[in-house]
Amino acid sequence: MQLYFIRHGQSENNAWWAQHQSKDAPRVPDPGLTDIGHQQAERVAQFLAQKETAQPEPEHRDTHNRSGFFLTHLYTSLMLRAVNTADYISQACDLPMITWEEIHEWGGIYKKDTDSQEKTGLPGPNRAFFAENFPGLQLPNCLNESGWWNRPYEPFEAAEPRAQKVAAELLARHGNTQDRVAMVSHGGFGFMLLKALLDFTSPNTTLGQPRNIWFSMNNTAITRIDFGPDYFALAYLNRLDHLPAQLIT
Repeated sequence: MQLYFIRHGQSENNAWWAQHQSKDAPRVPDPGLTDIGHQQAERVAQFLAQKETAQPEPEHRDTHNRSGFFLTHLYTSLMLRAVNTADYISQACDLPMITWEEIHEWGGIYKKDTDSQEKTGLPGPNRAFFAENFPGLQLPNCLNESGWWNRPYEPFEAAEPRAQKVAAELLARHGNTQDRVAMVSHGGFGFMLLKALLDFTSPNTTLGQPRNIWFSMNNTAITRIDFGPDYFALAYLNRLDHLPAQLIT
């Protein structure tokens, strides 16, 4: 199996943070994409759809996907910025969008009180919203009209075990196959998933002094991880070939 982890396009919150660099941002609980985010999503979709050969090259001979990506599955977080991005990929690659609720960003869908900093969980979009706006999205049977989140704010400590659960489920679904799986998700969750797969601690004291570890993922960046019978191989991280400089955020 090959996993292609794709961060969503630039969201409204991403754009505000890039401009102001402030933790007191008037954040949107479930932001959509900006105009730049839509352009990024369209470009990554076209990039992923390109094929230079009729069949994919063997994994060890095409670690840069020069022959194409040949995606077989497309998963997406239910957060709007991810579904917006996945929708472009779905159409370009002619793949159904499959929801995977657990690959959402840290915290879930919530509002933050600017005075008290208290974080309160919100319902999130419901089944009718997704059916109307994203008819190509395969929804889980458990999603009803109450909203897909509809629970308290997720504490940071819960994100790591959630990522470990996703890693195990990913292996159960696609391990020991030739599947090429795209997962449209989020920067924070992407870090946790890499942490689960590569099994490291953060902070880390490898060089004697405690240091935090972070993997940068720009908007619509592609990270590829190959799953062999007895190994994980990080082929590349934060790939942005599809974007011109003015669209890198």
